[in-house]
Amino acid sequence: MTVVITDHHDIPFVDDDNGKKEFVIPEADAIINPKQKDCKYPFKSLCGAGVALKFVQVLYEKMGIDKQKAYEFIEYAAVGTICDVVDLLDENRIIAKNGLEMINKTENVGIKALIKETSLDEKRINSYHIGFVIGPCINATGRLDSATLALKLLLCDDENEAEGLAKKLHDLNVQRQDMTTDSVNAIIETIENSDMKNHKVLVVYKEDVHESIAGIVAGRLKERYNVPSIVITKGEKMPKGSARSIEEYNMFEELTKCKKVLKKFGGHPLAAGLSIEEENIDIFRQTLNDNCTLTEDDITPKIRIDKQLKLNEVNFNLVKEIEKLEPFGKSNSHPYFAEKNINVFRVYFMGKEKNIVKFFCRNVNSFEKLDAICFDGGDKFKEIMEEKYGIEKLNEILQSNKVNLELDFIFSPEINEFNGNKSLQLVVKDFRISK
Repeated sequence: MTVVITDHHDIPFVDDDNGKKEFVIPEADAIINPKQKDCKYPFKSLCGAGVALKFVQVLYEKMGIDKQKAYEFIEYAAVGTICDVVDLLDENRIIAKNGLEMINKTENVGIKALIKETSLDEKRINSYHIGFVIGPCINATGRLDSATLALKLLLCDDENEAEGLAKKLHDLNVQRQDMTTDSVNAIIETIENSDMKNHKVLVVYKEDVHESIAGIVAGRLKERYNVPSIVITKGEKMPKGSARSIEEYNMFEELTKCKKVLKKFGGHPLAAGLSIEEENIDIFRQTLNDNCTLTEDDITPKIRIDKQLKLNEVNFNLVKEIEKLEPFGKSNSHPYFAEKNINVFRVYFMGKEKNIVKFFCRNVNSFEKLDAICFDGGDKFKEIMEEKYGIEKLNEILQSNKVNLELDFIFSPEINEFNGNKSLQLVVKDFRISK
C-alpha cells in the first residue's frame, strides 16, 4: 500500500545527547504537515481539514481534473477550520469566510437537514452556529456512536433519509451535552473538596467519564478555573487524557517535559491528548505543578473591551459594520463593548437549567427599552443578588421577576429575529452591580 499521512499538529521530538531537538516522524511514503521543518508551504496554521483540502487540490491537478472543482470542498473545510479553533487569519480566514457563504447557499441535502433540525433554517449561519451547534452535532457521532453516521449525512441525497440522520445526530449531541454536564458537576465537587482547588494545573482522573467527552469536560474546567486542565479517563488498555490550556501556558511543551511518565502524547499549545499508566498519574500531576511558572496574574480571567459604548449608540448600522469583520474566532475575536450604570427593571430566567438570564433595560434619561441576554449568567446573578441583598430579596426577585438595579455590562450588540420581527439586543459577556 502507498501510505500518505496528513496532519497539522506540532511535530513531536526527543532531545539527543547534545540537547538538540530530534523530530520524530512516522514512516510513510508521504507526510503532509506544514509544521514540518523542511516544509516550505507559507501558511503553517491550517487545521486538519485545511491540510486535506490542499491535498485534494494537488491530487486533482496531478490527475488532470480541473483544480477549481476542488473548491466545492471549501464548505466542509470551513466547518473543520472553525470547530478546530485555529487562528482565523490568512488562509484560514479565506476558507472560513468563503465556506460560510457556501453553507448559507448549500445544496448539500444533509447539511440542509441538519440546519433545519437545529432550528437554524431561518437564520444566517455564522461561525457561532458552526462552532456551537452544527459542528458539535457532526462531532457527537464519532464520540458516542460512529463517525460513519456523519459521513452518511454529508453524502446523503435523499431528503427523508437525511432528515432521519440529522435527527439522530442532534439527539446524540443532546445526549453528549447531558453527559458532559453530569461529568463536569461531579469533577467540580471533587476539586472543591480537595487540595486540587489550589493547583495551577488541574489533573483529574475520573474513570467513569466517557473517553469521547474528556476534552470537552477539560475545556469546561479550564473556563471555570482559568487554569490548564487535564481530564484522564479509564481507557481500554490504559488511562487516556485530554488537555485544554490557557494562552499563557504551552501545553505541548509542558507535556514534553513530562514525557518520561507518559506513554504517548501529542497536540498543540492549547490542546493535547495523552496516554499514561495509572500508577504514574499522581507523579504526572505533581511534576506539572512543580514545573508550573504561571503567576496569579496569568490565571486571572481577562476580557478585552474594545470601547465604552452608550446604549443610545447601539443601532442596526453598528451591528452591520461589526458583521463585516466576520468570521470571528481565535486571533480575530468578536469586539466587545462596555457601559456602566445600565438601568435594569426586570429579569427573566430561561433554559433547561434556568441559567440563561434576560435583562430588560432602559436607556439612561430615556424611556427607550432594550433587551440583554447572558447565556450562562443565571447562577452568577443569583449569587451576587443574595450576597448584596440577602436570600429574602433574591426570592422576591425570583417570584416577581421585578428589580430596580443598575448594572455594568460587557456586551456585543446583535439583531434578534423572532417570528419575522427584527430587534436589537445585547449579548452580555459579563456583568456586575454598578458602584
